[in-house]
Amino acid sequence: MMATIQSPVWEHTLLSFAHEARHSATMFLPKPVADEHLLDRAYAHCDAMTAAHSRSFYIASGLLPIARRRAVRALYAFCRTTDDIVDCYDCDARASLAAWRIKAMSSQPSMSDMVAVAWAAARSQYHIPPRYAEQLIDGVARDLVQKRYQTFDELAAYAYGVASTVGLMSMHIIGFAGPEAIPYAIKLGVALQITNILRDVGEDWHSGRMYLPAQELTAFGLTEWDIAIGKVDRRWRDFMRFQIDRNRRLYDEARPGIALLNRDGRFAVAAAGELYRAILTDIEAHDYDVFTRRAHVRGLRKLSKLPAIWWHTR
Repeated sequence: MMATIQSPVWEHTLLSFAHEARHSATMFLPKPVADEHLLDRAYAHCDAMTAAHSRSFYIASGLLPIARRRAVRALYAFCRTTDDIVDCYDCDARASLAAWRIKAMSSQPSMSDMVAVAWAAARSQYHIPPRYAEQLIDGVARDLVQKRYQTFDELAAYAYGVASTVGLMSMHIIGFAGPEAIPYAIKLGVALQITNILRDVGEDWHSGRMYLPAQELTAFGLTEWDIAIGKVDRRWRDFMRFQIDRNRRLYDEARPGIALLNRDGRFAVAAAGELYRAILTDIEAHDYDVFTRRAHVRGLRKLSKLPAIWWHTR
């Protein structure tokens, strides 16, 4: 009898989160925005936010048809606004986040907030389950109370909240075959967020946060002191190889889900995944030093990858 491969516990946990959100009530979706001029200005504002803060996402989302592109960039602006509130160190982040939750989830958003207007229009047009957005806000809010993670399972749950939810909402904008696409979106979200975490170790440390699983650091003989002094030695290189290998497996395991998306959205999602995955190669190329530099992929290199990505999605 052939043995069955058991999925990690974290995968089952995150699937339960996603299915609970997918079946949440959608009766409170916003009404369509009637003022087309206002809507155009709102979408243009979100477009500018995306261009200013994430070149990779801007390039990838630019591969979508215009209506879906505008909606995905409204989603990005919603996420970015949520994240910026939590990262505000000279304000009452809890109170501001509570107020933003009400505004962002309202069925009648304030017409003076361009992000809220565009986000409401996107939610209405593509029937995005509101619980996904609530899960994202809850995930980002976790940064206000939790600064350390003991296990990868804990970290995966955090990654679901701040990243997999984005993929699940994006699927509703792009279009997907059915619930069988959900596990792939979850894995891609986790992979993207772990890439962010590996890239930003030094930056996060200086902000008082450390996302790397404590148990795994200990297994490689590392302590927080090693992170504090930014020491790149054999232990750190072995640790980072382990992290990058697992992260690449997540990208590989997520890739088949692209075929379950609507055809005109596959290239954009594949591009987003591959452009982020390339950050791992940049980390390796600079001897795993994520303390004194921020890994990135240059613009020309990003563009040079697109033809091969397009070919694979066909």
